Amino acid sequence: MNEIRRARITKRVVDALALGEQLWDSELKGFGVRRQKGRPHYFVGYRAAGRRRWITLGPHGPLTSEAARKEALKVLGDVARGGDPASQRDSERAAGNVEELATRFLTEYAAQHNKKSSAREYERLVRLHIVPALGKLRINNVTPADVARWHAGFKTNPVAGNRALALLKHMFNLAEKWGLRTLANPARQIDMFPEKPRERLISPTELARLGAALESAQKNGSEHPSVIACIKLLILTGARLSEILKLRWEHVDIERSVLRLPDSKTGAKTVPLGAPALELLSELSKSAGSAYVCPGHRADAHFVGIQRPWRRIRGAAGLPDLRIHDLRHGFASMAAMAGDSLFLIGKILGHRQSSTTERYAHLHDDPVRAVADRTARRIAEALAGREPGPIVRLRR
Repeated sequence: MNEIRRARITKRVVDALALGEQLWDSELKGFGVRRQKGRPHYFVGYRAAGRRRWITLGPHGPLTSEAARKEALKVLGDVARGGDPASQRDSERAAGNVEELATRFLTEYAAQHNKKSSAREYERLVRLHIVPALGKLRINNVTPADVARWHAGFKTNPVAGNRALALLKHMFNLAEKWGLRTLANPARQIDMFPEKPRERLISPTELARLGAALESAQKNGSEHPSVIACIKLLILTGARLSEILKLRWEHVDIERSVLRLPDSKTGAKTVPLGAPALELLSELSKSAGSAYVCPGHRADAHFVGIQRPWRRIRGAAGLPDLRIHDLRHGFASMAAMAGDSLFLIGKILGHRQSSTTERYAHLHDDPVRAVADRTARRIAEALAGREPGPIVRLRR
């Protein structure tokens, strides 16, 4: 057993240590240094709950003797206050790093609680944005400053940054719940980038051009029939793309004029059908040779790869900036401009929150302004002593 030596730990004393030699500081009890295989390492030894515990502070060289003394004072101060830094260190090591947290989140949480499409998107965000930047950090060591610096790097891609930040916040909420992190969520107070919503509403004139492009593609057979059917159903129902592409005939209730979707972004829902949508579905059902309303090249699968034919069709219609999802906005905007209730529009579209439908409130105000204008004109005529003219309502 090595002889216990005590002296004030200085650079000169540490440089003179022989291999295997250990030295305790003569002034700060518990502070020591030892040389084993390579350079000397500073450490702190203390007792907590009847056990001898050790904390390695770091190697001599990168860490000076005075810097090591200050670190030792912090550790021993924590011990004096009833803490156990070694146990905390062991807990952090057991908790793992952010990459391990992400793996657990994807396998134990997302796979059980989220839709497959959402889980795939989470996996993509983890793989591309979270693990490369933060993956090696210990779960309990990640600070708000770390997260803020990381999120600031998305300045040119704010939407992706906000989605990744929301996911990271969710992961650290679970880390707290699972007992992997004892500190507050480091992403909790980080502000999202402001996002400018992209509202691309389709006008009646543009709808006519799109209809002509669809009719032309159908007549000359340039596009798969399922492409034409899918786009028409999107326009006529306001449904989401995935809901129409994955629509099976067993979900179509023509007698009651509804689609009964067992699953959607917001869960099971019923989509009411207008007469044109019913007529289209009735025509499609006559030649149905598949379980899907929009079958692919194989009858046992739904159509996939609609974006490329969509780009051709919108190009033929002279609408190069129109997205497929804008057709859903178009359905809602036409209903709002007709003066229909925003509550009922939200019910048709399957909006879980009323705030989602309220983006069309400015369109919904048009009929209200029309009433105000007609009423004010009649009042003005009465004030002028003229007989108010007949009420003229514009056809919609």
